[in-house]
Amino acid sequence: MSSSAYIVEAVRTAGGRRNGKLSAWHPADLAGEVLNAVVERSGIDPATVEDVILGCVTQAGEQSFAFARNAVLASNLPETVPAVTIDRQCGSSQQAVQFAAQAIMSGTQDIVIAGGAESMTRVPMFSNLSLHQKAGIGIGPVSERIKARYGVEEFSQFVGAEMIASKYGFDRMALDQYALQSHRRAAAAAQSGGFSREIVPLSVTTPSGVISHEQDEGIRFDATIESISAVKLLKEGGVISAANASQICDGASAALIVSERALHRYGLTPLARIHTFLVTAGDPVIMLEEPIRATRLALQRAGMRIEDIDLYEVNEAFAPVPLAWLQSLHADPEKLNVNGGAIALGHPLGSSGTKLMATLVHALRARGKRYGLQTMCEGGGIANVTIYEAL
Repeated sequence: MSSSAYIVEAVRTAGGRRNGKLSAWHPADLAGEVLNAVVERSGIDPATVEDVILGCVTQAGEQSFAFARNAVLASNLPETVPAVTIDRQCGSSQQAVQFAAQAIMSGTQDIVIAGGAESMTRVPMFSNLSLHQKAGIGIGPVSERIKARYGVEEFSQFVGAEMIASKYGFDRMALDQYALQSHRRAAAAAQSGGFSREIVPLSVTTPSGVISHEQDEGIRFDATIESISAVKLLKEGGVISAANASQICDGASAALIVSERALHRYGLTPLARIHTFLVTAGDPVIMLEEPIRATRLALQRAGMRIEDIDLYEVNEAFAPVPLAWLQSLHADPEKLNVNGGAIALGHPLGSSGTKLMATLVHALRARGKRYGLQTMCEGGGIANVTIYEAL
């Protein structure tokens, strides 16, 4: 690799619940706020940004029509800054980081913003499919040829989550206990100011006036194993419930990624270096298991062992995903999602990659640790892995 890519800033909004505090925010404006934040906090001239790469999964309605470009137009960046929207499902903004790193490391660009946004309230999940179905347009994304190849009528993340729980031997109690831990860790981080460095405050109008939204709305500070276990299962005889799966969430996140040349030219101080990254793909039916293989390959490429990594962020799409990852890699549960994960904090699809990265990089620095690994299960059986070195 010719040169290094450095993270100068990494920020996110506090998550908003469905129809919650961020529901009045247009997603382009939400994304515009995190673009503003990385520019303001780093002190760079906004005109020096060479590209904006934003992840967004449900590119419909308010998130359609060149969403990343609209985010730039809703920000303080000049209109001369280009932008592109990408969809690698839940890994969209983690992929945005990797694409930005590739641009920096190839020497073709020096300053790129990577990020993502998703308003799951205003652009509901699957609405880019369901509205066509209701209108009787097309047969959907899975062609007859694909159905024949895999012997299924559709690919379902919910089915995949149940398959993983069954394959790795997790019962409902194990999943619910993991969910409780997510809420407890997130609550502890929120109460101790563990998220304060990464969160961009947003103004929100409430019945009692304008407030600053700075705390993730999904955290249940009073969660108990009884309250989690009382939530109805998604299918009879299964183990997955809404309480041991990620929460629907509105949010945006962004990172400023620069070259060594830009660090010196503009006097920037990096938070971390992007050490190693890759993306892999596997079985689209079980779908959510690929982070295990991808992590092994990333560690191999980095010349590292799992013991060399100080903290891990494994997206909590469903509780069996991080649990199967831990079990397969013989990883240390005390290093995993130390500030809670998507079960407590929410999973704003296209934003989650840079959201997890912001949490991981700031957690490494707060703890005086060096290496962090982030991975994400993604629709279609894809997984991204990124290893960061805190500086």
